[in-house]
Amino acid sequence: MGFAAKWLAEKSLFPRLFEEIPDDDTGIVAVVPAYNEPGITTLLDSLASCNPPRCRVEIIIIVNLRSDAGKEAILNHRKCIENINIWVKENPDNFFRLLVFDTGIPEIPGWGVGLARKTGMDEAVRRFDSIDRPEGVIVCLDADCKVEKNYFEAIAENLLYNNKNKACSIYFEHLTGESPDSQIARYIIQYELHLRYYLWALKFAGFPDACHTVGSAIAVKALSYIRAGGMNRRQAGEDFYFIQKLIPAGGYFTLNSTTVYPSCRESLRVPFGTGAAMSKLMREQNDEYLTYNFDAFTELAILFSSAGGLYYSDLQITSEYYQRLPPGLRSFINEEEWLKKINEIKSNTSGHGSFTKRFFGWFNMFRIVKYLNHVHDGLYEKQPVTLAALSLLRAAGQNAASSAAQDLLNHFRMLDKNS
Repeated sequence: MGFAAKWLAEKSLFPRLFEEIPDDDTGIVAVVPAYNEPGITTLLDSLASCNPPRCRVEIIIIVNLRSDAGKEAILNHRKCIENINIWVKENPDNFFRLLVFDTGIPEIPGWGVGLARKTGMDEAVRRFDSIDRPEGVIVCLDADCKVEKNYFEAIAENLLYNNKNKACSIYFEHLTGESPDSQIARYIIQYELHLRYYLWALKFAGFPDACHTVGSAIAVKALSYIRAGGMNRRQAGEDFYFIQKLIPAGGYFTLNSTTVYPSCRESLRVPFGTGAAMSKLMREQNDEYLTYNFDAFTELAILFSSAGGLYYSDLQITSEYYQRLPPGLRSFINEEEWLKKINEIKSNTSGHGSFTKRFFGWFNMFRIVKYLNHVHDGLYEKQPVTLAALSLLRAAGQNAASSAAQDLLNHFRMLDKNS
């Protein structure tokens, strides 16, 4: 019995999808959900142009439909498969094996990107299980992406052949389309700036587990995947929830030596994320993307900077600490809940380090998002992303080249690359 046989029997949605047996030295399996993606050959061209890594590579494409798919989506579904087949005939000598599974219209309720990713990632586990390779790497990609030429090499060297690393977020830069001066290019620049501002605002606040959660830029070892319970079934935000299960296990890092290039296109496939943000911006014709007010992160910085010291405090000091918290935090957590939770964390830890780790297990990314949404419902107003980004950089003692969105984005990209 392989390392994942029991888990697959209990958790996978489908039986084995492909008859082809993986090569023994297969080390990377990239999983691509494809819904309404007739232009998927752009991704295949990009993958084919990559430098081959030292291991064998497989690409699994899950061509899927939702139960509410309209005529255009159904036609594009067929076109996607047709275009893949044409591409295979025209490109017979690739370094990777391409495997395609057509789900049709699944009878599974709630079908969406989460279930599509799960289908492909579970099958990747099954293939690694068949060659007894628990360290094999499963990569999440999207059908509208391009990648840097060293994509597979970087994943192999930094994750597959590195025993201490278990999973990662991969550096990304959104494509801006044909014209950098177009409306959608201006919007994607602001949206990506929002993503990077949010990450660095969390780091400024002292949150230890800050990382990007972009679904097309994640990689995880097979054994770590099953230990985290596998991909969830959410129709949106599946990437965020999945990463929050991976981080506590340790070995999570950011891979900055290669790049994924997601598309800037509009999309209504899911209710939030890049495509949905682009659709909203194009529909509302807003001049600036609004993001979380930087003052909300300064509140978190006050909490996080001294949270570990609560291990040494008694009930009175813990209560006095609460009274000194900023107003947004006190409106988010009442004193009774605060005292109860800090006491519970102290009772289950044996030192400053374990207390701090457990504290951030409680005040984790889920709680941070709830806090931010809470304080932006009356206490703080959202800010134009350029203004918020400038406030963060000034607080961190950094100077931006200018207040233009593109210049700010370039600055934050440099911070990410060098982190």
